Amino acid sequence: MNKKTILWWGRFDPNYSRNMIIRKHLKDLNYRIIDFRPLMSSIGFLEAILKRIEKPDLIWVPCFRHRDIPSAKKWSEKLNIKLLFYFLISSWDKEVHEKNKIYNQKFSDKLKDKESALFKKADIVISDTSLHADLFRKKLGLSKVRNPIVYVGAEESLFKPFKKIVTTDKKFDVLFYGSFISLHGAEMIVRAANLMSNQLDVKWTLLGNGPNLKECKRLAQGLPNVFFENNIPPSDLPERINRADLLLGIFGNSKKARSVIPNKVFQSLACGKTVITRNSGAYPKKLSRLNKGIIFNKSNSPEELCRIVNKMVKNSTFLHESNKHSRKIYLEYFSAKIIKKQLVNALKLAF
Repeated sequence: MNKKTILWWGRFDPNYSRNMIIRKHLKDLNYRIIDFRPLMSSIGFLEAILKRIEKPDLIWVPCFRHRDIPSAKKWSEKLNIKLLFYFLISSWDKEVHEKNKIYNQKFSDKLKDKESALFKKADIVISDTSLHADLFRKKLGLSKVRNPIVYVGAEESLFKPFKKIVTTDKKFDVLFYGSFISLHGAEMIVRAANLMSNQLDVKWTLLGNGPNLKECKRLAQGLPNVFFENNIPPSDLPERINRADLLLGIFGNSKKARSVIPNKVFQSLACGKTVITRNSGAYPKKLSRLNKGIIFNKSNSPEELCRIVNKMVKNSTFLHESNKHSRKIYLEYFSAKIIKKQLVNALKLAF
């Protein structure tokens, strides 16, 4: 049986972690991938004609490449094949439900209608969570577009449990890492650390850079238990996760934050580390009742975060069992095996 060929179309970064994960899974599933990265998104169709791009069985527009959809659509119509878009972020959703930048309803509706028309060009739109799929169907009018779910997952060759790491630092290390966007709610982490500022055996580490880092540092002034670390190469991140005692997810208060499963949660679970994160309906329902492995801050408050952290600090046996359960959660719900099944089901809609 000949391999099905998938043409990845757009000015995407093949080394971006989500692209790398999906491309590896597709290859493992015996799909052949060819790339077309046009010089300019707006004239991709003309460039494809001039370069006589090979006819594939499906066109795949990767995440964040909204601008590439119009040209990719023209090419799919010319060849009479389906167009798939891996839809992780809606500009309208981000502006309205995360950044809260849209104050004028008319402008918000215009942005939403424009994006709706864009995404309706695709035959299949993959979402990363069921809540995103519901939002896009109801608000962007994608009810007639096939909208399967494929989790993001983690790079399993990198993110896995390490053997015990020897460190001279005897403090209990609570680690947050990320790009300090409003979705992450890192300021809430600093407020929680402030409530535990007298517990110097617990250190709160915030790693990375981004727009809200300055505010976090302002809030942390004078706090002896809060530490900041610079960005590190992605290849070093698994070791840093394994070196920490406890991981933190996201704590933003926006509607957007209630609809996502962030990379850091997949990666922490894959490493067999307990992660605390805000309550969200984006996760499988069974996980909300476990209260170990992944622990939800249901009130999304600094006080509750402190209570959960204190429980982990004082009960090393529970933390050890919780860490083992983290890995089990990853394998059962978010592993490469699960994501490949989701991809198989999604691609059945294309062929």
